[in-house]
Amino acid sequence: MNAHQESPLIFECEGAHLLGVLHAGSASATCGMLIVVGGPQYRVGSHRQFVLLARDLAQAGIPVLRFDYRGMGDSEGEFAGFEQIDADIAVAVDAFFAQIPGLREVVIWGLCDAASAALFYAWRDPRITGLVLLNPWLRTEAGQARAYLRHYYLARLINPDLWRKIGRGEFSFATALRSLLALVGQVWRGERGGSQSVVETATAVQTSEPNQPPLPERMADGLRRFKGRALLILSGDDLTAAEFRDTVKASRRWRRLLAQPRVTIREYPAANHTFSCREWRDQVAAWTREWLRKW
Repeated sequence: MNAHQESPLIFECEGAHLLGVLHAGSASATCGMLIVVGGPQYRVGSHRQFVLLARDLAQAGIPVLRFDYRGMGDSEGEFAGFEQIDADIAVAVDAFFAQIPGLREVVIWGLCDAASAALFYAWRDPRITGLVLLNPWLRTEAGQARAYLRHYYLARLINPDLWRKIGRGEFSFATALRSLLALVGQVWRGERGGSQSVVETATAVQTSEPNQPPLPERMADGLRRFKGRALLILSGDDLTAAEFRDTVKASRRWRRLLAQPRVTIREYPAANHTFSCREWRDQVAAWTREWLRKW
């Protein structure tokens, strides 16, 4: 295979057939990149980001496999939520190794809840030696409310459109006040320990089991257990990334984890959640390549 070759793959996970696309990279490559999608995306990615990233890395000699897990894209089965895809990732890694004979290690690349899924899985599989985590999803009811209060509402106050609406009498103060009080209530309940970890995506609503720790704690535990390297990429114009930053600031455990030498952090202040323009996508690809080459 040459670096430009792209081949479809079909592999099985618990009776369901999963579809992936393999980008060959260099014949002598020993490290590959597995792109895990985040809901509601499939293997192409928003704005074709996953396709373009895979081709960029393959051109640099790095083999890439991007695939649809069960219930997503063209794969069979039912979507069970990002916390339930360990088996999907495992069979994708198996298929990757079967296709690239010289492969010795795999890095998982994930955006949003795919980054969260990677943290749950990586420490369980010694073949995974690196993680690229973009805007990790650690949504809780209180965390979401706090992010809206700190970032969305403050930004609205300095938005000229808001004041033009007020001037034209088109702004409902009663509705805004009800929304504000609801968010304050969510934050208050969360700080008193009464907020469950609630995970919402465009494809599913998933609530953590009652006896499980909140999502941020379980993700931190995954990073602690994982002994490989991690590249964390955060957008500046994104409430998911803002909630992640707020969680880190409030958690000594998260701060200690991210301060470790094995963790590299990159931030793009102008970028949105999915890095939707070419400049932002290209920078993410460049950061990913540079980080891999330092190995």
